[in-house]
Amino acid sequence: MRKIQFAESQGPRVFAERLRDIARELGVEVVFISPERHVSGHDWIPGYEHEKGDLVNYDLVLDQLYGEGIEHVIYTVSGFTFLKMFLPKSVLFPHSFPDPALTGYEMMKPFYGNVDKAIVQTEFLKRQLDTVFGVRDVDVIPIGFSEKLAERHYDPASVVDNRILWIGRDEENRRPDLVLEYARRNHDKEVFMVFGGLRYKESMKKYDIPSNVNLRFALSQDEIFALMNSSKVYWSCSKFDTFAMPLTEALAMGKIVVKPEHPCYDHISSRHAFAGNEKNWFELVNMAAASPLKVSLDNREYAFSKFSGSVMKQGYQDFFERWLR
Repeated sequence: MRKIQFAESQGPRVFAERLRDIARELGVEVVFISPERHVSGHDWIPGYEHEKGDLVNYDLVLDQLYGEGIEHVIYTVSGFTFLKMFLPKSVLFPHSFPDPALTGYEMMKPFYGNVDKAIVQTEFLKRQLDTVFGVRDVDVIPIGFSEKLAERHYDPASVVDNRILWIGRDEENRRPDLVLEYARRNHDKEVFMVFGGLRYKESMKKYDIPSNVNLRFALSQDEIFALMNSSKVYWSCSKFDTFAMPLTEALAMGKIVVKPEHPCYDHISSRHAFAGNEKNWFELVNMAAASPLKVSLDNREYAFSKFSGSVMKQGYQDFFERWLR
């Protein structure tokens, strides 16, 4: 994992810890190894682009891998695709993907030519790895949400009818500007924006924040599920996601979901999950908020059947049995 991902308990770190716990139950030890140098506290500062930082960390990473006696590696960033030259049992688990909608697309692309084995979270990514990069040895395993949290915090009586929730980062492809504009035009709505890192406290100061917007930073999983439960609508307006953990968590909490039309979100396909774009998102969010439903049991049941921790555990049990023998 990248140093910046390792430092904050948000998406990538949550996934890694969930995998470590599942692996322990299956009798497999997962060791975290993270680069140590040339890593910026922000995403894309010239000279500190992530893939450059990854490349100059190879000696450090290899020293750690050899020191731990590790032969099997799940790496999460494209800059480490060369690991298979040193450790043939290396498999890519991408937290990002070279899609034209993403910053760093051109820099990521060449590394994917070295990939021969991957674990991805959706059938869409499996198809993309095959059609764009010719990678055919691909397992699809979701990032399972915590069933304990989804049960503990579920309380339809606590839903606030006008509360809209968005979770993301202050990055162009996540479109926080759209959420702020929605809030400006809809003063009757209470809009919560949750950012996956304390570093966004500073970057959000450049915006004029409407009075009906509540900003939250680096919340714990417990805090996220509690806030998710109280919200009527979960809205994602990103350009691209590899999996979108908050969307599956929102389904699990019975939220009415508004999402992008991009096919990378095709797995979010339950009865009360509505796809839109910049032209109709505001109307979709308002229609969802006006629904007579407090929660969607269809969304909740769909999430538990497709994206629960139990589904993730079974996926890795099957994968480890093949990969580690």
